[in-house]
Amino acid sequence: MSWLITKYFITSAIVVLVSEFAKRSDKLGGLIAALPLVTVLTLIWLYYEQQSPEKIANHAWYTFWYVVPTLPMFLIFPRLLVRLGFWPALLAGMFVSCVVFGLFVLVLRRFGVDLL
Repeated sequence: MSWLITKYFITSAIVVLVSEFAKRSDKLGGLIAALPLVTVLTLIWLYYEQQSPEKIANHAWYTFWYVVPTLPMFLIFPRLLVRLGFWPALLAGMFVSCVVFGLFVLVLRRFGVDLL
């Protein structure tokens, strides 16, 4: 149980640190947020918990493919934010990500990459 609490603490502390950096500097906050910190931590946790190399490699492989269709959200959200406000822009960005993800899944299937 203490291991689980440690994982929660370290992981949540990183999210808080990123938000604190973002408050002070848009560029630095964006840079730190763009780093795959959560993925790296997940890989470390999986390794530390003695998961198989195949499981750890699969996590990294699928994370790559799942990140790609989320990227348009980061272009759409800032434009919609000034027009629609925070929540509608965020919801629209999430919706676009879901649509792009669905299309991405269909395209990648043709190349032998099965995401679902």
